[in-house]
Amino acid sequence: MVGDESADDGPVSFFFTEPSQAPPPTQAQTPQKLTARLSASDFLFRGIARSGGVVVLVLMVSVGSFLAYRGAQALHKAGWSFLTTQTWNPNGGGFGIAAIMVGTVLIALVAISVAVPLALGAALYISEYAPRRIQRGLISLVDLMAAVPSIVFGLWGFWFLEWRMTSLSRWINDWFGWIPLFKVDGVTRNYTGPTATFYTSSSFIAGVVVALMVVPIATSIMREAFSQAPAGEREGAYALGATRWGMISAVVLPFAKGAMIGGTMLGLGRALGETIAVSLIISPVFVIQPHILQNGTSSVSSTIALQYAEATPFGLSALFAAGLSLFALTLMVNFGAAVIVSRSRSGAVSEA
Repeated sequence: MVGDESADDGPVSFFFTEPSQAPPPTQAQTPQKLTARLSASDFLFRGIARSGGVVVLVLMVSVGSFLAYRGAQALHKAGWSFLTTQTWNPNGGGFGIAAIMVGTVLIALVAISVAVPLALGAALYISEYAPRRIQRGLISLVDLMAAVPSIVFGLWGFWFLEWRMTSLSRWINDWFGWIPLFKVDGVTRNYTGPTATFYTSSSFIAGVVVALMVVPIATSIMREAFSQAPAGEREGAYALGATRWGMISAVVLPFAKGAMIGGTMLGLGRALGETIAVSLIISPVFVIQPHILQNGTSSVSSTIALQYAEATPFGLSALFAAGLSLFALTLMVNFGAAVIVSRSRSGAVSEA
């Protein structure tokens, strides 16, 4: 309704008009695609990054293809029994990875069970509790541990640690021997004879030595994630009355959960492939040994290292086939760690 009022003080008249027709709908505009102009340095960086990724993929495919090619003869002869046979005698009998793969996994699991609590505690202390004047020194010390050669850890474990851990192994067997994993055949709780040789060269001792080699890697990954926890959320937790541990459990640990899992799995990948330190400590037996405290075990990497020099051509093919299985297992573990880390919240920035 539209009103029309005259200029003077005369009467006001009103009139009605028909509503105007609505304008025809216009076609929806498509969003424009934004493009960025890349400089020469951007093109150079992109080319280097892509080239690096391609080279890594090519190297992995090349290594896998080489192992498959060299192990094809043994794999063709053994067939599927290669995965189920326990003995390792390529020249005069059956051979397979059942025993050595079980030993590899058990040593790695022992290493992770020991390394993860140590790495978690060390990372939390360095990131959240250590005074700033010693924080940088502790970070450098952890990084230096990662640079220590594995042969040094192996010699230390063989000459110093192995015989000092027999008492701990016996205590575990005495009190937890009812669990098959911790049982030692031939040794009971009331056994009075010499027991040291029952507990040496075991998966447990080898796993503890490997754990000390895994700790620096896991600690560095976890500490980096802890230090990136958003400051706004930290301050918010303190503002709500949380203690330091309350803030850590509510903010830092959930934020770094993906990195903690990823660091654990990356450490597991390192433990699966450890060679020299394990070879110095274990006493190889080619039978499935599920008791981690008992003397005798084996692993894929140590078997390759100990038998490579004296292997026949067919024996070399069998060793390459075993290496292919370890390569596939380690690759799956590392890919799993990468996926978990990429999907985690670690590295996110708070808006506060």
